[in-house]
Order: sequence, then structure tokens, then C-alpha cells
Amino acid sequence: MTRPQPTEYASFYARYIDLVPEDDLLSAMRQQGAVTAEQILRFAGNPGVRYAPDKWSVKQVIGHMTDTERVFGQRALFFARNDTAELPPFEQDDWMAVSDFDACSLESLLAEFQAVRWSHELFLRHLTLPAWERRGTAGGNPFTVRALAYSMLGHERAHLQVLQERYR
Repeated sequence: MTRPQPTEYASFYARYIDLVPEDDLLSAMRQQGAVTAEQILRFAGNPGVRYAPDKWSVKQVIGHMTDTERVFGQRALFFARNDTAELPPFEQDDWMAVSDFDACSLESLLAEFQAVRWSHELFLRHLTLPAWERRGTAGGNPFTVRALAYSMLGHERAHLQVLQERYR
């Protein structure tokens, strides 16, 4: 499988796709699991920390990562199955306003993220080459299944960078 081309996603998503230089996306997703767990669990002593009063806590970041993983995965499923319906956008701040991730343990949030990722890895491994290249529209933006899969991993890495740079 080749990397997604800029015509396969809205320019906003390039920031995620650019964080995935690996040729073997599925192996990179698998290997990322240990890295993510290690980085998240560094905050076990203070998972409610925020780098500014109006910013998300570490727990909220991992909850957001899981929500986004689900959204990207749902989009990939619809498009891989050649569903032509335009999918809605999602507003992360609106979702966060009605979520209560801070009431959950960091460990349970991490386990949930890992379970969702694992299910997506299995789904992606079963796709045919034509399915990876299928297209759809979500939130008014074009995507291929391949671009969504790269965005999953890139989104995860983007938030891990934020945690490392701003929450320490």
C-alpha cells in the first residue's frame, strides 16, 4: 500500500498524515501501542493536569483520542463498504462539553483507546486493495480509506507530542 496523496484528504489532515513516515502503516499502528501506553502512563500520578486552565486534562486528551479514533474508523468502514452517504462532521469541543472523562481512571481510558485501535487494526488488515482506495465525504471533506487510516495514527502521534511538549 502506498501513502495517501494530497487529493485523498482535506489539507487540514496533512498535519496528521505527515506524522506517519513509515511504509508499513499496520505495523506502525501495532508498534505505536507500547509507545502510547508508556507516554500516557507517565501521567498516572497526575492525570487531571492541564497545561492551562482552559485546556483539556490528560484524561480528556486520551478520551478525545478515542472519540476521534472511533469517528475515523466509522468513516473508513462506510467508505470501504462503498457507502455513498455523506457523513457528518464532529465538533470536538462540543463532544468534550458533554463527556466526563475526568471521572474515569487513566488506565481505563487507555484500555478503551487500545481496544478501539485493536478493532481498527483488525478491520484494516482485512481490507482489499480496492477498499483502501475507496472514497467518501465526511464533514464536507473528501477522504480515502487509506487517508483515514493514516490520519488515525497521525492524530494519535500529534496528541502525544502535545502531551510531551506542554504537559511536562
